[in-house]
Amino acid sequence: MTPVFLSESESAALVDDELALAAAREAFLATATGSSFPVVIGHSSVPQNRFTLKSGSAGDLVGVKVGSFWPGNTALPRHSSTIVLLDPATGRLRAVVEAAAANAYRTAAADALAVETLARKDSRTLTVIGTGHQALHEVRAVSRVRPIDRVLVIGRRADAALAFAADVTAATGLPAEPVDAPAGVAAADVLVTATTAREPLFDARWVAPGTHISAMGADGPGKQELPIALYKRASLFCDLPDQSRAIGEFQHASSVPVALGAVLTGKAAGRRSDDDVTVFDSSGFALQDLTLAAALLSRSSGGAQ
Repeated sequence: MTPVFLSESESAALVDDELALAAAREAFLATATGSSFPVVIGHSSVPQNRFTLKSGSAGDLVGVKVGSFWPGNTALPRHSSTIVLLDPATGRLRAVVEAAAANAYRTAAADALAVETLARKDSRTLTVIGTGHQALHEVRAVSRVRPIDRVLVIGRRADAALAFAADVTAATGLPAEPVDAPAGVAAADVLVTATTAREPLFDARWVAPGTHISAMGADGPGKQELPIALYKRASLFCDLPDQSRAIGEFQHASSVPVALGAVLTGKAAGRRSDDDVTVFDSSGFALQDLTLAAALLSRSSGGAQ
């Protein structure tokens, strides 16, 4: 079989929130029977040009995702994502999918799945910490699974927060406004952090009972968005417990988080009451990328994959 190649422009045209969420659900359910392997972190001869390799298998999906970050790029995006699928029977190349734009949908879909599973059903106020490209995807994805009617924005720079709030309203139609961190955290029904922080972004005392928090930024040693004191009063969930404790947000936690896939399959409890504080850490895993690539290939061929 001739390997299939899906270019960046092709995958970007094919992806949408619905496809990404369905692929994410499939991936998290597959964690019960599939395999994910330790992440490899590398760099080019220029140390700040970094890449990660995440690999895994589930059913007839076998492959690897290469995520790269070249901060000096100007004509091209700094982030890139390439997914390689192998034939499970022969190990030969099955497909290569460039998926930089699709990767943003994939990441936000994990957040949406966690919110759909763990957040209170009446959650209406979404607070987002971070004003970058990924943060807008998070807002759009979360607002599809809960009746969000206002968005509060916390940013390091007032001008960036104001501009991002305008972008949110333009993209979603939701009213959005910049606020300071204490007010934004305290008002949140759902709080999403989407930054590259290496220290806590807020005080644990600001978090109200019943809040759901999705920490999307920690995916490497030393990264941290949440205060450690929060873990003592919260129920902790993640994508892959071992990986989360190695490179995710919960590398800073002493207790073992519950896999979201176990909640989805009914093997573990999720939110127990409206007053629970729930925290989900997304460090990202290969099965998300493999299921996304398969979904994109299926859509590109009219469902023939």
